Amino acid sequence: MIFEDNGVKKLRWGRISGLLFLILIFAAGAYALRLYGQTKKALNGTYQAAGESKSAAVFQQKKAFSVLLLGADTGAEGRTDQGNSDTMIVATVNPSSKKVLLTSVPRDTMAELIGTSGFNVQKINAAYREGGSEMALNTVSKLLNVPLDYYVTINMGGLEKIVDAVGGVDVDVPFTFSYGGTTFTKGAMHLNGTQSLAYARMRYDDPENDYGRQKRQRQIITAIIKSTASTGTLANFQKVLKAITSNMKTNLTFDDMVQIFLNYRSASESISSDYIHGTAANIGAASYQIASTTELQRISDKIRQTQGLSTVTLNNEETRQNRLNVTNQGFIFENPTVEQNFVIYAQNNDYAAWNGN
Repeated sequence: MIFEDNGVKKLRWGRISGLLFLILIFAAGAYALRLYGQTKKALNGTYQAAGESKSAAVFQQKKAFSVLLLGADTGAEGRTDQGNSDTMIVATVNPSSKKVLLTSVPRDTMAELIGTSGFNVQKINAAYREGGSEMALNTVSKLLNVPLDYYVTINMGGLEKIVDAVGGVDVDVPFTFSYGGTTFTKGAMHLNGTQSLAYARMRYDDPENDYGRQKRQRQIITAIIKSTASTGTLANFQKVLKAITSNMKTNLTFDDMVQIFLNYRSASESISSDYIHGTAANIGAASYQIASTTELQRISDKIRQTQGLSTVTLNNEETRQNRLNVTNQGFIFENPTVEQNFVIYAQNNDYAAWNGN
């Protein structure tokens, strides 16, 4: 099995984004102060624990934190199954430095799923399918060695409604292209929900392929923040609230959201973004992303530093596999070991074909 460094091939927007968390921070709290009882009842319905050991004092004491944003590929086009998390973003918020860092995790990244009964290495987006938000939370936390106690999961059925509810978003289109029935012209454009979905999904006409698409994803997230932080959004928040409660699950309580709004608004003044760079790998008929140890360490260090934590040398299944498989020519399985064979078949979900030879 030879791995070629030909760029990210399979990371997809999944028709949703992590903008929900940012709406919660910059709009839910504001509206709650006006219509407290109504908002509390609605948002409490989105709460779902994830086996975490979080502390309510985090938000009261204005401590930095990270939250995993998950976009499930269900909720529209007739899909009602558990699905995969086609969007995975670690949002790190530090009120002291007034910074927000959005780190994209490609859906095809090879990772050990944390919480399964045995050794299980697959595409990281399978963690949500196998064990819901809790397994996704634990898997990303282990991959990057960053504390992750909070998650927000939204299905793709909510994206268009949420963007429309905030009155649309303003973006700077990097080049002219047509997709999903809309022509996007280079320069400033105001997009509605349907247009935002198309803008975030297009990949093949982008000269940067999926890397370019990731940039457009983060453009929309930033634009949502600006829209939700405006006073004009409050007038439409009934629609936002309805879209949120029918399409989202989170282990942030209503009181958490209010504390975040009161104590973390200034963090929105500086929003930066990054993503895990991977090496594309074709294993059988499937495509994966292999992140080098150097790249995983870079991302881990950046998130931890943004959160005000000291850096720690990564030591997990991914770094161990990299030590086993890396050569100066790239990633290669010349004479795979028993365990490496298992990894290959696990990634293809072909357990029956693996016989330990």
